[in-house]
Amino acid sequence: MNYKISNSTLALSRRALMVGVLAFSAAYLPHTVAYAAEQDVFTLGKAGDPDNIDPAVTGTNNSFTVTYPAYERLVKYNGSASDMIGELAESWEASPDAKVWTFKIAKGHKFADGTPVTNEAVKFSIERVVKVEKSQSKQFTQITKIELVDADSIRFTLENPSATFLSLLAGSGASIVNPAVMQHEAAGDMGQAYLADHTMGSGAYQVTSWEKGQQIVMEPNQHYAGTPALKKVVIRIIKDASARRLQLEKGDLDLVEDLPSDQLESLASVEDVAIVDEPGFFVTYLYLNNKSAPLDNVKVRQAISYAMDYQGIIDGVLHGKAKQMRGAVPSGMWSHDETVKQYTYDPEKAKALLAEAGVSNAKLGFLYAKTDPNWEVTGLVLQQALAPLGITLDMQENDYPTMRDKIDKGNFDIAAGNWSPDLADPSEFVKWWFDSKYQGLSGNRAFYSNPDVDKLIRDADVISDQTAREEAYKKVQAITAEEAPYVMLFQRNFQVAMRKNVEGYVYNPMLLQMYNFADMKKN
Repeated sequence: MNYKISNSTLALSRRALMVGVLAFSAAYLPHTVAYAAEQDVFTLGKAGDPDNIDPAVTGTNNSFTVTYPAYERLVKYNGSASDMIGELAESWEASPDAKVWTFKIAKGHKFADGTPVTNEAVKFSIERVVKVEKSQSKQFTQITKIELVDADSIRFTLENPSATFLSLLAGSGASIVNPAVMQHEAAGDMGQAYLADHTMGSGAYQVTSWEKGQQIVMEPNQHYAGTPALKKVVIRIIKDASARRLQLEKGDLDLVEDLPSDQLESLASVEDVAIVDEPGFFVTYLYLNNKSAPLDNVKVRQAISYAMDYQGIIDGVLHGKAKQMRGAVPSGMWSHDETVKQYTYDPEKAKALLAEAGVSNAKLGFLYAKTDPNWEVTGLVLQQALAPLGITLDMQENDYPTMRDKIDKGNFDIAAGNWSPDLADPSEFVKWWFDSKYQGLSGNRAFYSNPDVDKLIRDADVISDQTAREEAYKKVQAITAEEAPYVMLFQRNFQVAMRKNVEGYVYNPMLLQMYNFADMKKN
């Protein structure tokens, strides 16, 4: 018998999505009215605040919305493509073994206080990332030496050859921070407390105010090397998806994120609204805490994977706008394996595995936030599926920063999550998800550990032969599919809704929730 999402579950989800429409807070209205008529002000509607906007600390796309336009990096993606062009770097070269990289810094780039961006600032910023020892630091520990070659050049020496080093330098963690941040240092934190809610970059826009839970205002860096058209970027925090949608329809917002599929479909017929619907590597999955009983038992994890109605969620919640994942590496990226094990909805198999594991009458928590409207209904579907199997699932809603803190500390049973890569390389999924040295927010949020998997990943990380790397990554996918540290849910397109008078937005699959505000305008 086919399992279906119950009408009551979907009705509960729809009610949750509509909460707040009638109770829409008037506190937002003054800002909305003031900005709606201004052609040089861009308003973005988000579901929640960033957790932190220090580029050396945060690892969330939600925060990258702010850090991406506030800072510049040595290189950047070439528009919608995956190749690199210079941003702060005028030119660069690599040694034949790809272990030594030398960059010449372009002139004319200045921080918001007017001081030039120099090779000293680049050295300071990359060393700072490593020293703060937060989620971004582990990406840069491969650097063994940073040298100032001359007045304009900087050289990085790596421990091993790296096929992804240049792409790494395009990520938010490689943002170049004004060394003057040390004036705000407190208790040796290298300015972390200050940069958690301030910006000190050379990017087009800098944060000028942040009212937590309401809005972030970004205004132009008066010393920016370019000439952005927008005079202000306002990021409005509107938790309720229906309220975001209605404000977009009215013209009070220019772009909104994280709308459920049914609301995006309804917006498709609105005359002045356009839907951005682009393919990419954006995936949704569940973290199963492998260190927490009974989830430390592989049979229990497999049972939960068999208990999920993947196609039911895709059809009933996402309106068919997704496909079930098969292995960790998403479809369309090299080393994706169409032969790897894929779980299907099989409650009898799930029941048998739980019996083999000796697990009954268990109680687990499901950690989620309203940031993604699909997370709650996914939990409700799993709750309904596990109940007949003797597992009670307790829905545990938190604000997004609190949720992330709990995930980092391993203080959860099951948690909902999304992932999108910063570069088009399978290591973005395999390395970070499964290597035991990256447990927590760095990427391995299931706290999974397998020495054989560690070796495969680490060997692949230091070779340039793509065929050999692909073979290793496929082996990792096969092993981890069997051991089920995560429930692999679905891969979906990146979708946002925006007003049709917005011009200049460029989509790049490695830059989800990151907008090229410096090139955008409203006609």
